[in-house]
Amino acid sequence: MKYETIGNLTIPKIGFGTAQLGGLPDFPNRSKTDFYLSALRSAFELGYTHFDTAERYVRGFAEELIGRSIRENNIPRGKLFLTSKVLPTPFSYSKVMRACEGSLRRLDTDYLDLYLVHYPNPFASTKETFHALNQLVREGNVRRLGVSNFNLKQLKKAQSLSETPILTNQVAYNIFFRYYARNGVLDYCQQNDILLTAYMPVKINRKAIAAHETIQSIARAHSATRFQIALAWLVTQPRVITVPMSFNPQHQRENLKSADIELSQVEMTLLDQLA
Repeated sequence: MKYETIGNLTIPKIGFGTAQLGGLPDFPNRSKTDFYLSALRSAFELGYTHFDTAERYVRGFAEELIGRSIRENNIPRGKLFLTSKVLPTPFSYSKVMRACEGSLRRLDTDYLDLYLVHYPNPFASTKETFHALNQLVREGNVRRLGVSNFNLKQLKKAQSLSETPILTNQVAYNIFFRYYARNGVLDYCQQNDILLTAYMPVKINRKAIAAHETIQSIARAHSATRFQIALAWLVTQPRVITVPMSFNPQHQRENLKSADIELSQVEMTLLDQLA
């Protein structure tokens, strides 16, 4: 496994995404609870330690499942890195505080390793949101702060309002979707010790990844799957980590092993040219 180190923090290049853990976005499927708990158990057994979730994921059910799985599998809290996210809203100070309290309760933990602003909201005060986030860090409920889906201007404003360094900007980024590379966010993160956390590293371009001859050729050379090569391309880049999601133990294993694939400079150049 490859890691990124920033200050005194070392975080795996491959984490575990949970956007659909528990059902569809607004429709928790509690009848499949055992299935979801089994998926989390296999992730723990394979060695995943970074779990990325949010209050809005399946109306909090994803957080609830993670908390229950940690308890039932007797996973020491100190071995995990838990990320959650809050949606900023108007009059957001008290709402952010309550949202964090809810996430801590559902995850059954005293603190979050990382708390992100899930989306920029033009109707919410970023200053007020960070007033609450800074207070959560002071109180020890949150250890590090970050943002998600922020453009460069929004990211810089968040930096100016955060009393602690912004750890990450979590954005959609993959081998065929490079909006945040083209708009300057990736370069800025790499130059300023900010992680770019890539979500949907495969999903939104799954068919294109599966069909592309260059990716197929490189995959054969490494005895890997095409999706592993797409993940390896991401995590070979400095200051880039990713949080793929899978409930299939075999795919979970393949995702985790993607970080061990050593792509040559020639291979990276060929993949860089795909988009």
